[in-house]
Amino acid sequence: MPPAPSSTSADEAGTDGKLRPPAHTTESHIVARIDYHILPFVCILYLLAFLDRVNVGNARAFNLQQDLHLDPLGTQFNTVLTIFFIPYILFEIPSNIYLKRFSPRVWLSVCCIGFGVVTTLQGLAQNYGGILVTRFFLGVFECGMFPGCFYLISMWYKRDEAQKRYTLFFSSTSLAGAFGGLLASAIGKMDGIRGYSGWRWIFILEGLLTFVIGIIFLFTFPSFPEDTKWLTEEERAYVKARLEADQGANAAERKITFRDVITVMKDYKIWLGGFMYFGMIVPAYGYAYFSPTIIQSYHYGAIETQLRSVPPWAASFGFGMVIAVLSDWSRHRFLYAVCPIFIAVAGFGILINVHHNVDLQYAALFLVCLGTYSAMPVMVCWFNMNLGGHHRRAIGTAWQIGFGNIGGIIATYSFLARDAANFYRNGYIICLAFIAFAAASCIAYAVAITYENKKKEKMLRDGNLSESEKMELGDLNPEFKYML
Repeated sequence: MPPAPSSTSADEAGTDGKLRPPAHTTESHIVARIDYHILPFVCILYLLAFLDRVNVGNARAFNLQQDLHLDPLGTQFNTVLTIFFIPYILFEIPSNIYLKRFSPRVWLSVCCIGFGVVTTLQGLAQNYGGILVTRFFLGVFECGMFPGCFYLISMWYKRDEAQKRYTLFFSSTSLAGAFGGLLASAIGKMDGIRGYSGWRWIFILEGLLTFVIGIIFLFTFPSFPEDTKWLTEEERAYVKARLEADQGANAAERKITFRDVITVMKDYKIWLGGFMYFGMIVPAYGYAYFSPTIIQSYHYGAIETQLRSVPPWAASFGFGMVIAVLSDWSRHRFLYAVCPIFIAVAGFGILINVHHNVDLQYAALFLVCLGTYSAMPVMVCWFNMNLGGHHRRAIGTAWQIGFGNIGGIIATYSFLARDAANFYRNGYIICLAFIAFAAASCIAYAVAITYENKKKEKMLRDGNLSESEKMELGDLNPEFKYML
């Protein structure tokens, strides 16, 4: 149960009616402490998860396909990528329900240990069947990382503070892409040590690193505000009160059931949130999995390919943080979700039409990466922070990520080896179509929440609800206003 607010702190307002922090501290100091206790953990966790997920693209450049006897012109490698998404899609919502039940510290740390072990085992695979099995279980253990961390972050911050934190967390993917290329270029030089190929060492060493950090997280990873030990009772109550003032009561003590899933999914806005992310996942994973292969097609060697994969990810991180700061400052999401999409569209347009200018093609990869990976965290933050209450946020977050990752299956079959002769033009066209679908879904969602806000104004004039009814409704509560 959340702590009862004391008479000297949390939800005691001053004479001017404003919420006051405890006398010994300030709001900015409490937020800084939250940043210190939350963000490093979730960023490191997702960096490891994304690194262990996409390092198969780096490993491919070091002869994984040849050593496992995968058909060089067939779709076996694409199937290796695809099988990861099957459990990843199916178990997102159950994972968030169990995260709430067991706490983020226990659930996410155990998952981290699990996918660290599986990543190491990938390095020991001897054939097509072995790599398929390990990729499947990698999806099982990683499925809770992304929605679970977004869910955790959303329960600590107000809406006008959240985008910078969401983007910093999401940018772990950019850092993982950059770090993965550097790490792979170094580890790949271990080729032949103890009889193992360089690609095997990539999996083995990155998996062992993940396993060790997962053990540490089992004792140190943060949890929800109601369960934290590093805030005093007054500070916990203040954090709860400031979030309630911004988002309404979150019903933290309420258990989440599978019946809630059915209820939440009746809301059409939930579906729009999934469509937005679904459209973005195709270009996002298309780039993450195949950019080393695309760069290698520009006639670079294995090591230079890994090194040249780093700058687009670094640019994506910097641009994404600029977008996030501006979005929080303006308290607006829609334009900051859609405008980066146009940048990615320009990149895909160049790649579809330009085939013999390596410098321009490489520059287009920058546009694709920074546009795609800047828009995605805004969409996720926009949708998630417009969900009220633990039950609606846990289910809605998992649905968006789970449904969206169906796009990962499409992405893995978008860039086929036999299309290399055609400069992967088919893959770029598929990505362009889906990113346009994401933009259309953003527009539809913006129209929907504008309409719902107007409906709520009328509902407020017509009558009042009890506090328990407001808690159960979450963001459907007439007093909850959606952020555009």
